[in-house]
Amino acid sequence: MDTLTDDTEGCYYNRTVKFFYEASGKNISDHWRRRDYTIVSLGMLVCFIVIFSNILVIAAIIKNRRFHFPIYYLLGNLALADLFAGVSYLNLMFHTGPWTIKLSKHQWFVRQALIDTSLTASVLNLLAVAVERHQTIFNMQLHSEMSTRRIFVVIVFIWLVAIIMGLVPTMGWHCLCDLYNCSTMAPMYSRRYLVFWALLNLLTFSIMVAIYTRIFIYVRRKSKQMAPHTSQIRHRETVLSLMKTVSLILGCFVLCWTPGLVVLLLDGLGCERCQVLRYEKYCLVLAECNSFFNPIIYSLRDKDMRTTFLEILRCGSRQDPKSSASAVHFSSLDQEKSQTAELMPGSNGTPLSRASP
Repeated sequence: MDTLTDDTEGCYYNRTVKFFYEASGKNISDHWRRRDYTIVSLGMLVCFIVIFSNILVIAAIIKNRRFHFPIYYLLGNLALADLFAGVSYLNLMFHTGPWTIKLSKHQWFVRQALIDTSLTASVLNLLAVAVERHQTIFNMQLHSEMSTRRIFVVIVFIWLVAIIMGLVPTMGWHCLCDLYNCSTMAPMYSRRYLVFWALLNLLTFSIMVAIYTRIFIYVRRKSKQMAPHTSQIRHRETVLSLMKTVSLILGCFVLCWTPGLVVLLLDGLGCERCQVLRYEKYCLVLAECNSFFNPIIYSLRDKDMRTTFLEILRCGSRQDPKSSASAVHFSSLDQEKSQTAELMPGSNGTPLSRASP
């Protein structure tokens, strides 16, 4: 239990959370104000929407066999990360405002670790999606040939890394023994950790944007080589549609999280003129909203997903096969490879199935 005595010279392991907040200059009222009630109420509403909408996405991917491909398993795991984010922010709503100063240090670190873990899982998922799309598009495929077992190994690896990254401050990279290096926004986090965390994520964002830019340039160049055949046009539109969907997901994620990461970076660098606390709440709300944007993107961009959503909400048992006539689907990877070989042009302008090896 936290006390007001030092147990080690130069360290403050037994100080209260309130002590660190006051030391960093982030003062919290000990009574509830109307503004606090409004923030918590709206935050909880958003959390429930995030949780429900992402459960719907996961259920749709499980239900519809047309989504049983690596790309959709990864998008389903991204929905799981968003679901986890919703739970993390819901936990934050119950431990924010005047409740914050009543937390023990252990509870405070758990609260922060949940949010850090959800962000890391989302970033790694998006990176995995980018690599998967790069591999399949450059191999002239619609879906990856990776086995389900390998995909689930990737998913498990993503969550292991996310959990470890979330626990890094708890395991020692904090400022309990370096009070003057404490962050303003997260008063028990080391400023050096915030710089590392923000730069690592911003660098990952840049890598993903570079990968998708390269993919779009490649697809655009290959599209010009296609003969004006109906099947080729439909295949090209399917590839581009899926690429636009995942690109929108990435773009939305980057736009929602970049402001918060930049503010964290400025805090880590000790920018006193930046007034990071003024923008903290807005950045937090923007990051939280990102977790329910993806289901909206799926609904607007993917007719199959939208139809499956409606079936689940209506407790329907079967999908109308005519509802997906606007897209190209494959019941197996063998059919996909066969169809792709007929449609995608080789380097000499002829179909791959007839091109020389």
